[in-house]
Amino acid sequence: MRVLSLYRQILRSLNSPKLELSYAARLAKKAEVRTIFMLGSEERSTHNIQDLIDTAEYALSHLREGKIPKHVQ
Repeated sequence: MRVLSLYRQILRSLNSPKLELSYAARLAKKAEVRTIFMLGSEERSTHNIQDLIDTAEYALSHLREGKIPKHVQ
């Protein structure tokens, strides 16, 4: 349930007027989020799942501030 909530919150946050994204860019980011969550749904390792949840929470915190999260290497 927590993952579904994060997924919905991230998709909603991408509609924020704080983000300076064009309509096409918003759709592309939403498609990227869907793909990440779809691939994550196949994960079985609890450690990897927790890492994915932590990353989603990090991304959501940045989106709420009006920032696009950067890739962490």
